Amino acid sequence: MVRSRTKKQRGGHYGRGMKAGRGKGKRGGSGMAGLGKHRWIWMVKYDPEHFGGHGFTSHHPGEPKVPLSLGELASLIDNLKSRGFVNEQNGIAEIDLKTAGYHKLLGSGEFRLKSKIIIPEATEKAINKLSAYGTTVEVDGSDSEE
Repeated sequence: MVRSRTKKQRGGHYGRGMKAGRGKGKRGGSGMAGLGKHRWIWMVKYDPEHFGGHGFTSHHPGEPKVPLSLGELASLIDNLKSRGFVNEQNGIAEIDLKTAGYHKLLGSGEFRLKSKIIIPEATEKAINKLSAYGTTVEVDGSDSEE
């Protein structure tokens, strides 16, 4: 039995049904349409900078400030001694954290060695904890013994 022309043209050659496979077909839009939806993976793979944003602008240039907690200081004291940042004077250890590259002393943890600590910044909690053990903290060249 011979099929009619209409029957022949249904389905067929391109595997997309009656009209989707002819001409422009079902492309999902033209140009850059669908980059935020159905062509997202293509955009991520081949044009990742399409939408622009590249992080943020830091308004505080310079080296990052490195904090150090009292607990970390207690575990690092031997390492600081071996690197020459701890000097013994009159039985009191002078710990120069400023030269060692630390910028701020934080109050979490425990440090019970009687000493003098030199650092650009220290929290009130850290100063109070250290003063209980007889440790002085020198902040920005001034001697704070709170």
